Amino acid sequence: MRSRLSHLECAACGRTLNADALQTLCPECGLVLFARYDMASLRRAHRDELSARKGRMWRWFEALPVLDPNCVVSLGEGATPLLHAERIGERIGAPRLFTKDESGNPTGSFKARGLSVAVSKAKELGARSLTIPTAGNAGGALAAYAARAGIPADVFMPIDAPITMRREAAYYGARLHLVEGSIADAGQAARKAAGETGAFDVSTLKEPYRVEGKKTMGIELAEQFGWELPDAVVYPTGGGTGIVGMWKAFEEMEALGWIGAKRPKMIVVQAEGCAPIVRAYEEGEPRADAWENPQTNAPGLRVPSAVGDFLILNAVRESGGCAVAVSEEAIAEAEQAMGRYEGVCAAPEGAAALAGYLQLTDNGVIERRESVVVFNTGSGLKIPERLK
Repeated sequence: MRSRLSHLECAACGRTLNADALQTLCPECGLVLFARYDMASLRRAHRDELSARKGRMWRWFEALPVLDPNCVVSLGEGATPLLHAERIGERIGAPRLFTKDESGNPTGSFKARGLSVAVSKAKELGARSLTIPTAGNAGGALAAYAARAGIPADVFMPIDAPITMRREAAYYGARLHLVEGSIADAGQAARKAAGETGAFDVSTLKEPYRVEGKKTMGIELAEQFGWELPDAVVYPTGGGTGIVGMWKAFEEMEALGWIGAKRPKMIVVQAEGCAPIVRAYEEGEPRADAWENPQTNAPGLRVPSAVGDFLILNAVRESGGCAVAVSEEAIAEAEQAMGRYEGVCAAPEGAAALAGYLQLTDNGVIERRESVVVFNTGSGLKIPERLK
């Protein structure tokens, strides 16, 4: 196995950088860096041969950024099921509704994908300590992967984050710092600490490699649909790495000849009490202003601003998708529906995605005959007090 990683490129201004040192944001414009690959060489890694390998996410090693296989830090992430949501579909007349269920990942959420790659690459590039601001799940994932890598980690989390997530980060040996406010306040504290200690900050889209783990969701989606893509993807969006990563995967797979030009409509779902991307989409803005006083019971959606906002909005608009906000009541109802009709213990973020889908089908924005994948990004067991 040999990664075809070539260089880093700014997703905004196009500046290129070497990929042989730890990097955060573009030094030119301060925006998101993407890992780029030698596509001519990567085309020689046949899609079906990679797909047939044993293993899970790291089957796609050639299209991931770690050069040395010995530096891969894995707990068995990826290869999550695509479930036909037949019973909910029958109730609403939607025969092609699916759930991509990320709850079976290590540490119980899709965050495992991104942190596996980020920690692996940080290990390869010599990081001596790591830090992260988190609403909850990403902190637990960093703590677990850092423990496996033998790298110290500091996790900065809002003081009102779910208690299970706080305990999880500490259980894996990370130094847990509880911060008053939202993830934005945790981010300020993490950056301050990183400046003082030299720890490498693996914040969402503020380093180039977490998104590479998330793009494997897009590869798996194509694989599970027979190397085509569904009509729409409905995704609960906080920092937005999932949508950004999948959109990047679709572009790369088309360039490699793995899929055709068809793209799903990319649909952002946020909570009514914290919906900066929805507001920017509705107002036709290229960037999203920070949301003041963010309020929602879905921790992963309580993200008042996203450094990759322009990338999320680009994916939504280029795909013909949309962005929608849902109420806390609709999220709670969708949580119960996913459990009682599909046997999926959904995180509130995943339930928000279903609530968004139901709202959009009721409004006629999504046709019920379309093939649609609703992402459940984590396990509801991480917030047991919501199970009713």
